[in-house]
Amino acid sequence: MDGILIIDKPAGMTSHDVVAIIRRIAGQRRVGHAGTLDPEATGVLIILLGKATQLFEEMKKTRKEYIAGIKLGITTTTQDAWGETLTKNTGVEIEEAEVMAAMERFRGRITQIPPMVSAIKHKGKPLYKLARAGQVVERQPREIDIFELSLLSFDHEKQEGKIRVICSSGTYVRTLCADIGDVLGVGAHMCSLRRMRVGEFFIDNAVTLEELGKGMALDEVVLPIDKVKPIASIPLSSDSWQMMAER
Repeated sequence: MDGILIIDKPAGMTSHDVVAIIRRIAGQRRVGHAGTLDPEATGVLIILLGKATQLFEEMKKTRKEYIAGIKLGITTTTQDAWGETLTKNTGVEIEEAEVMAAMERFRGRITQIPPMVSAIKHKGKPLYKLARAGQVVERQPREIDIFELSLLSFDHEKQEGKIRVICSSGTYVRTLCADIGDVLGVGAHMCSLRRMRVGEFFIDNAVTLEELGKGMALDEVVLPIDKVKPIASIPLSSDSWQMMAER
């Protein structure tokens, strides 16, 4: 089977776990994913089947959209809620307007230092493996694009908010949350993450593993390569898209 499957990944499962499940359901080995989601993150995970696995590099260039939770006053070793607490500021009283003002600094082309819990390699080893061994190495800043950044809600009592981010590939939302906390002077971490879109593939079109497990046929939900709209942010002519589809 060749095509693209949009999965709504549940929390508590790695992206590779999802690939393994789809391999069993499809009865084929040639299955991959286009862009890792952390185990506790949910939302759009693009699964590539058969010839569609050749689209991996193109998929890496697409814009992503996320809804993330940000918790002020607490920093962690992983910049998210699943790491160990580094600092905890009590009595934090940041106002919603202050959060919005801090976010202004992070729109457009910015630089970001990748977190240690990332798949970026240092001397051939992924940073997250070094982090598990208790090592911290110097990382070079990278340029990324934040196309849209908005505060959807803010709970003053809990000092927690929800932000919407549309960004270029290679953006670490956990680092964005931590950097916003640094600008505010109180620290912060990402407390939830849901990916809403990858290119032109939206959460509304995603299926769950539960639905597939209950008998939903793959051929009903897998998008054929030649029927898929060209990937956002990649200038492909109709001829070049068709040529890729026929590889």
